[in-house]
Amino acid sequence: MQIKNKKIDNLTDYFLIAMPEMDDQFFAGSVVYICEHNDEGAMGVCINKPSPLTMNQFFEAINARTPLQYDETAVLLGGPMQVDRGFLVHTPVGSWESSLLVTDDIAFTTSRDIIENLAKNHDNHTNKTLATIGYSGWKKNQLEQELAENAWLIVPADQHIMFDIPVDERYQAAMKLLGIDAGQLVQGAGHA
Repeated sequence: MQIKNKKIDNLTDYFLIAMPEMDDQFFAGSVVYICEHNDEGAMGVCINKPSPLTMNQFFEAINARTPLQYDETAVLLGGPMQVDRGFLVHTPVGSWESSLLVTDDIAFTTSRDIIENLAKNHDNHTNKTLATIGYSGWKKNQLEQELAENAWLIVPADQHIMFDIPVDERYQAAMKLLGIDAGQLVQGAGHA
């Protein structure tokens, strides 16, 4: 994998941007934030696919009132794997029972204690939070094969896109990181 003549061996903290001809119904039009990429495979979450759920359901599950900043915030469809579980990508990382450190300031957390903490408005140790149900996963060499088949574009992740802009604008914003207008991509483009 290369970006501007730079070889990339690890896509942790990168965006995968689905090419227009993506034939997988779930991933068509997706931007996936890669939380882990190693010799065994890769794992991440879609950051632009809202589910019918809101953060209110996360807080109701622990019998807590939803803090105003999360009221009616969409929970995203993170991917087709473990869609019965909730996941949070957040900054700063904090100290939780079950977290994967993605970068020095971003973590992927699966434990209930973070939701309990978010419910305490006065003691909120996360500045920005993205909640998903499910995640996206690739077994060993699967992502590399998809990249070789030109299914995805890759670009270093941008926290502003991930946390601050509206969900429906994230695909176009991620494309702009590459200097591409998504509307100008041609489906079915050939290989040179």
